[in-house]
Amino acid sequence: MASERTKRRSNAARMNAQRLFIAIDLPDEIAESLAALDPHYRGLIFSAPSQIHLTLAFFATVDPTTANLLKEKLAAISFRAFFLPVMGLGTFSKNRMPHILWIGVGHAHPHLFQLHKRVNEAALACNLPIEERAWTPHFTIARGRGISPSLMQSFLKKHRDYDAGMIHVEEFYLLLTSANRSLSLNRFIWQSHG
Repeated sequence: MASERTKRRSNAARMNAQRLFIAIDLPDEIAESLAALDPHYRGLIFSAPSQIHLTLAFFATVDPTTANLLKEKLAAISFRAFFLPVMGLGTFSKNRMPHILWIGVGHAHPHLFQLHKRVNEAALACNLPIEERAWTPHFTIARGRGISPSLMQSFLKKHRDYDAGMIHVEEFYLLLTSANRSLSLNRFIWQSHG
């Protein structure tokens, strides 16, 4: 059985742990155009434009020492800037209910997938777990909280082919996020120099 001191150390480490994610940001004008799609349906909560991003990796608990090592590993990633279309709405469902409304990034972007691979390699070098399921790159623009599937389908039918334009990806970010989903505040703590 673990001693009281071991339990206290473990609890202290958990309290210092940070929720981090690595992301590509959207230009303000594109994020604002996506927020303007909000139909104000009950049960569909659109993200604030400043919170819309494409997640390359997410880590639920990272201690400060590992976070610093991760910054070093991310800084070693070199990549050429690339263009990425922001287009095509879709949803992810949970228990057959629309849960996430997203906008995609077109088809087969090798530069994006290469960057994702390098970010995962940096995470593994820090002994951080990576997602094992297939990665579907997207920008989450809203969350469903009990919205009817038929209402969501009606919205998608109208906006499925929405084209928000093209972004120039020159950098990515490491962000600290709140564990409180209702606040969903993200703070930039590191930026690549691509």
